[in-house]
Amino acid sequence: LAGASAVVAGNTGPAHLAAAVGTPVVSLFAPTVPAARWAPFGVPLALLGDQQAPCKDSRARECPVDGHPCLSSVSADEVAAAVEILASVEEVPTR
Repeated sequence: LAGASAVVAGNTGPAHLAAAVGTPVVSLFAPTVPAARWAPFGVPLALLGDQQAPCKDSRARECPVDGHPCLSSVSADEVAAAVEILASVEEVPTR
């Protein structure tokens, strides 16, 4: 993870491990938990996913909305563009 230009991960452990070693993170972040509290911290970050979806801050373990629209609407092009932007960041802030 430390040698990567950027990491793409869900809002799970690998995203936080990448942030811990200073690697920029593109996070496919379901809004069931507040991003302000649970998103990777201290690195360049792109949060992808509808953060205003009906399940926002519900802490639901299973999606209450059929089809996971908050994440299924994220395109591969959006992910690739976010990686390109974050991978080009020359200086990564430290904590």
